[in-house]
Amino acid sequence: QVQLVESGGGSVQFGGSLRLSCAASGSIYSSIVAWFRQASGREREGVAGISSKNGFTHYAASVAGRFTISIDNAKKTVYLQMNSLKPEDSAMYYCASRQVGTWYGEPLGTAAEFEYWGQGTQVTVSS
Repeated sequence: QVQLVESGGGSVQFGGSLRLSCAASGSIYSSIVAWFRQASGREREGVAGISSKNGFTHYAASVAGRFTISIDNAKKTVYLQMNSLKPEDSAMYYCASRQVGTWYGEPLGTAAEFEYWGQGTQVTVSS
């Protein structure tokens, strides 16, 4: 069983930065840990993911070059550094994980494929 706890959300202005954290309890060995987001009235979408085994990453096109995902395996914590934030980045951000044998940064897949979820942290970007 894995429990995920997000932190670091908040309100920023256009062009600002935030860093989200996802602290895991339980094993995330050989897992993808990912950030999803869901804006009001929209489907949950994958933003970025990282392999706990080999460090490979994947980013959605909408955030590539602005967001950076990283992992501290010793702390079992995954970070999402978000720079150059835009109003369209406003959403509830969720941390999720699923076990996987080998992953080399392929697309994350759907939210339904992820087993464990945190409660979410709100990000609001004003123009």
